[in-house]
Amino acid sequence: MSYISGARSVPDEQVRIASTKMDGIGPKKAIQVRYRLGISGNIKMNELTKSQIDQMEQMISQDHVVHWELKRGERADIERLISISRYRGIRHQDGSPLRGQRTHTNARTCRKQIRK
Repeated sequence: MSYISGARSVPDEQVRIASTKMDGIGPKKAIQVRYRLGISGNIKMNELTKSQIDQMEQMISQDHVVHWELKRGERADIERLISISRYRGIRHQDGSPLRGQRTHTNARTCRKQIRK
């Protein structure tokens, strides 16, 4: 079992499926990465060589925002919303739903402090 860009890759999965397990890589980007490296569609992760895995990790880290960089960016966006006192920032701070959902009877998981 190897790690690529902070995500554990399962050896028995196809490359395009295993690469979607990384944060920030979806099906379309996974196919693009596989095509640019010249890897066939049916090859599994345990059939890749060490150099192919290194090339894949290098390409993903250069071209795409993944894992901790993506999470850090999301957290910075939320902090910015909180600091300028936007409605969404206040809702983040309170732990309430952000997008207009009903809160009278639902949103129990968001409103953990209120639940009796």
